[in-house]
Amino acid sequence: MLREAIQTALNEALKSGQTKRLGTLRLISAALKDKDIAARTKGSGDAINDEDILSMLQTMIKQRQESVRMYREAGRDELAENEDNEIHIIRDFMPTQMDHDAVISAINSVISEVGAASVKDMGKVMGLLKQRFTGQMDFSTASTAVKELLLNQ
Repeated sequence: MLREAIQTALNEALKSGQTKRLGTLRLISAALKDKDIAARTKGSGDAINDEDILSMLQTMIKQRQESVRMYREAGRDELAENEDNEIHIIRDFMPTQMDHDAVISAINSVISEVGAASVKDMGKVMGLLKQRFTGQMDFSTASTAVKELLLNQ
């Protein structure tokens, strides 16, 4: 489903002459093909699933956020703006991001569900969060919150 949405958006951008959007969509498509090839090489089937695509898109966003930060520090605002535009295009394919309260609620729910009692259980909690909420939350921020909640139990 996500794969088709990306391809449809790419075709629409091509037809309408949206060169910046088209460039970003081609980057996404190329990354997707690379992931598919890697999956075939590992013997995991023909193509990656939507969850893996979401994870790939999240990685692409994080890479661009880091680039934006570096460009802004270097005073290269035009390059930072280009990266920001790419982030917005990539986010078009991501589910709605959970707000802070929803993330904390989800973390508390998973902590209760797995019976996490200390930081030693952090892996179980993060694993279940990633399984259920891929693309919906920033896992580096969630990881910090999980650690904090488990330390304060």
